[in-house]
Amino acid sequence: MLDLKFIRENVKKAKEGLKKKNSKVDLDEILKLDERRRELLKEVEVMKADRNRISKELGISKSKGEDISQKSAEMKAFSQKIKDIDFKVEETTQNINAIMLTVPNIPNEAVPVGSEANNKTVKEWEKKKNFNFKPLPHWELCEKLDMVDFKRASKISGAGFVVFKGKGALLERALINFMLDVHIREHGYKEVVPPFLVNEASMTGTGQLPNLKEDMYSVDKEGLYLIPTAEVPVTNLYAGEIFSEEDLPLYHVSFSACFRKEAGSYGKDTRGMKRVHQFDKVELVKFVLPEASYEEHEKLLGDAETILQKLGLHYRVRLLASGDMSFAAAKCYDIEVYSPGCNEYLEVSSCSNFEDFQARRANIRYRARDGKRAYVHTLNASGIALPRTFIAVLENCQTEDGKIAVPDVLRPYMGGLEYID
Repeated sequence: MLDLKFIRENVKKAKEGLKKKNSKVDLDEILKLDERRRELLKEVEVMKADRNRISKELGISKSKGEDISQKSAEMKAFSQKIKDIDFKVEETTQNINAIMLTVPNIPNEAVPVGSEANNKTVKEWEKKKNFNFKPLPHWELCEKLDMVDFKRASKISGAGFVVFKGKGALLERALINFMLDVHIREHGYKEVVPPFLVNEASMTGTGQLPNLKEDMYSVDKEGLYLIPTAEVPVTNLYAGEIFSEEDLPLYHVSFSACFRKEAGSYGKDTRGMKRVHQFDKVELVKFVLPEASYEEHEKLLGDAETILQKLGLHYRVRLLASGDMSFAAAKCYDIEVYSPGCNEYLEVSSCSNFEDFQARRANIRYRARDGKRAYVHTLNASGIALPRTFIAVLENCQTEDGKIAVPDVLRPYMGGLEYID
């Protein structure tokens, strides 16, 4: 959530930021409501001061034995007027908050302006692998090697789901454990295993609600949502809490299944498992001091990149343009791994700095050494997401005779297996 005071004092900058995010939210309406609320607050404060003064005078009159029945009746009516204005203040506050929840974060000044076409490649690692044969797409490899069952997954759950089996399940599990171990042992993250169901407050705190409600799976009777990413439960672990400055930075890593309807992506990437409704992901979440925010963002990007480097996979890093970023992000890098069978780059990680946007929504603060309180900055990245990493391993590591050469770093997690055949 943006700071209302910031909007009030930087109207032009805020409007320009929302325009860059293609937001249709009317800030003038928010400012009009805010002005009305402040007028009501001034009015009711004066009335409450008068009520306190009159109450004291009535007390004195009563102690003198004077008749105060008429003044008491007038005082009761006056108190009701105060209650009515207090109600209007609360109602106006709720209206402001409801609109503020739909206001996206504004982009950092370093973010290019525009749509997906304006994303910038800022880094590439290694080169595309050269094959002396035509590489197969992952759906053919999965079928030939009996690693994934698309048909039976569709039978039991519908389109957009997969069943890993045999060495496919082993590879999926190996990738997850490998990623967790790298981030815990080498990058200093503390592992968290969260619930896969969260309440509405949690989804609102990280910015999925209300704007992305159509993409979320919900359990309506219980008021719970299946998580779209572990970012939601892990960030909200500290909702309403106050860190000490000495506690920061705090790094968490978490594995979870993720659930998304992909409501706005109908007809896209339907072949194989490039876009599915349930997938596994290792997530990185940081809570940091504001002044260290962007340095931590670059380190976070590097942590996610490490996984692809150790797997020996060619990838590129894209700095997202303002109109292609998520609702909550102030700056975001996408890491895209190249898959030769599909002949395209596939996003496996979005590395985002939310600044204090999520922290304001979830009320996550820290107490500085001078005793003052401020909001933390939150960051997150996939570290990294499956099944697109699974796809990249299959398609990049395939051999001419139809095997999959297991990357060296995964062999200890697969019982020393060198080839999947």
